[in-house]
Amino acid sequence: MSILLLSLLVLLVIGVPIAYSLGISSFLYFIFIHPELIAILPQRLFAGMNSYTMIALPLFCLMGFLMNEGGITRRLIDFSLLFVGRLRGGLGLVNVLASMIFGGISGSSVSDTASIGAVLIPEMENKGYSPEFASGITVASSTMGMIIPPSVPMVVYALAAEESVGKLFLGSLFPGLMIGILMLVITVGISSFRKFPREEFSLDTKQKIETFNRAILALIMPLFVIGSVVFGIATATESAGIGVLYAFIVGTLVFRTLKVKKIPKLMKDAIMTSANVMIIIALSKLYIWILAIEHIPQQLSMFINQLNMPGVWIILAVNLVILMAGTFIDVSPAILLLTPVLLPIVESFGMNPVQFGVLLISGLAVGLVTPPVGMCLNVASAISGLRIGKIFYGAMPFLAANLVTLLLISFVPQLTLWLPELLMK
Repeated sequence: MSILLLSLLVLLVIGVPIAYSLGISSFLYFIFIHPELIAILPQRLFAGMNSYTMIALPLFCLMGFLMNEGGITRRLIDFSLLFVGRLRGGLGLVNVLASMIFGGISGSSVSDTASIGAVLIPEMENKGYSPEFASGITVASSTMGMIIPPSVPMVVYALAAEESVGKLFLGSLFPGLMIGILMLVITVGISSFRKFPREEFSLDTKQKIETFNRAILALIMPLFVIGSVVFGIATATESAGIGVLYAFIVGTLVFRTLKVKKIPKLMKDAIMTSANVMIIIALSKLYIWILAIEHIPQQLSMFINQLNMPGVWIILAVNLVILMAGTFIDVSPAILLLTPVLLPIVESFGMNPVQFGVLLISGLAVGLVTPPVGMCLNVASAISGLRIGKIFYGAMPFLAANLVTLLLISFVPQLTLWLPELLMK
């Protein structure tokens, strides 16, 4: 067993990609411990990807790409300006509000950072906001992208935990919105303290109605995707297909900003993105299968139970492990590695798998804006030209919203379970 763990640690430290680190560690385990099982490796790798739910991954990715290419970002920003644009620090508030809305469309924090950041970071700097604040609030608010449904990481967790995608979507709705509301409050406080400017613009009633109409079709898109799953109209995979069809029709026939000639490239991007995730899933499933052979999750759970520690301290320790893992490991492999190990532990203390799924992904979302990996930090750095350290410094005040929500998810089960129990009994 030491070969499996030590080899993985060494490979990660020297910078080998997580997928190959998992594969090499597993291969070394079979060579030295169970050489007679090497013949079944191809079968186990295929089994890791052979899931109907996995079809939803490229479809959700394509749905986000289609809506983004269709000019949805500018429409959402204009819509947000209607409500908070005149307040002090209005563009900061717009940044958070647009991320809340966009998160329910793209399902990806990185897409959120790239799309909204490309528009708002330069605009905020031109209006007198500091580059660190503009970039920091963008990356921090983008963490809602993988929490507010629909969410690609939620689909990955559903696969790992064999849990309902619909319940996870509903369970993550309140925590995602709570993070956004707390970030709005923090933005108001910082804007008042630093005397950030107010936006000067005037729209008559006709222009306001036009702005609303330009955004309404994008705003109701998550309702189609989530509602079709919750009310049993479609599976998660079928709902992703509905979302793709909706995005295509709205982008080409209604908005008329999505060019048909660009669709093959968007499809290729969606395939490549999901293929990267599926390679990680296949190799992580093999690694997880080895952990199951060695009964590691059960032994770890028994060891922790024998410590007779209060459940509060165990849950706090689980939170810390998730935050640390998110700092060094990308979201999808972290979900696949941590779920089989931590889920039995928290279940022994009475935590529901849906609650843990929302807890896990909310904690890993923080890792997207913390060095050294910090994918959202790197995207914002490319847009603003700042070093990731300065962007992280600008994001730190807003991450308090994530940490407060993380604790509430951990110790207030109804925050994540009330809505699934109400609508999906």
